Amino acid sequence: MGELVTVRVCEGISRGFASDARARIAAVVSGADALVESLRVRVGTIGAGNPPAGSAPLGVLAQVNAEVDGRRIRVQEAAADLGEALDRLADGLRARMTAVGSGWTPRPWPRRIRTRVLPGGAAAVPPAPAVPAPLRVGPPGLPGPPGPPGPGPVVRRKRAQLVWCSPDAAARTMDAMDFDIHLFTDPATETDAVVYRVGPTGYRLARTVAAGPPGRAAVPMTLSPCGAPELTEEQATERLTAAELPYLFFAHPGTGRGRVLYRRFDGGLGLIAAAS
Repeated sequence: MGELVTVRVCEGISRGFASDARARIAAVVSGADALVESLRVRVGTIGAGNPPAGSAPLGVLAQVNAEVDGRRIRVQEAAADLGEALDRLADGLRARMTAVGSGWTPRPWPRRIRTRVLPGGAAAVPPAPAVPAPLRVGPPGLPGPPGPPGPGPVVRRKRAQLVWCSPDAAARTMDAMDFDIHLFTDPATETDAVVYRVGPTGYRLARTVAAGPPGRAAVPMTLSPCGAPELTEEQATERLTAAELPYLFFAHPGTGRGRVLYRRFDGGLGLIAAAS
């Protein structure tokens, strides 16, 4: 199984760590009662790309993408060091594979603390990482937690052909891909929309244009009563930083298409825009 796992380690990570990551992830899937394919692992340091002079990386970010019985899944974990990041990644992958095999159920909110079972059956609660919990954004984009206040440059841009699907399907994709917000197009209203993780139910729907609740929804979902604000990129950046938000859903003032502006771990901003 190990030869089927592709591992990419970024600058600042020892190349020897790749073999450890490959073995750990292969061990997780070797006894799975499912067809697991396209295993890709990526490990990098947070803040290593352009750190301030004299500063050290903030932590480790590990991600695995795979197909389980033909369904794409993604798990992403942040930790203070390589060992803990790999532990969290293996635990998260195991839980995600189990969830796919047992059928989808709404995820709890707030997110439950993951535990690891030690020899003898004792449960070990992993310590909190030295870096903030990651924000997961979809369609595929880099994560970013709530960062320090103040504007930051948009350092990552992605234009995506949005999938037309129901809010229920978008919520299930968001869970399978380990996102906290997911941008899609709602066919019932023919408008761009997002589902995102927030209380009290754990799921909320917002559209670029105000509309009623989706019909026959299976996901316990609240509804934003207003359409997304029309903002320029500069206005969105100012609003996000002034309110210290982790992300902001807004509409382009010219096209009306949906966009998500979000914070990255390195302090910069990322932007996902619907392709026209």
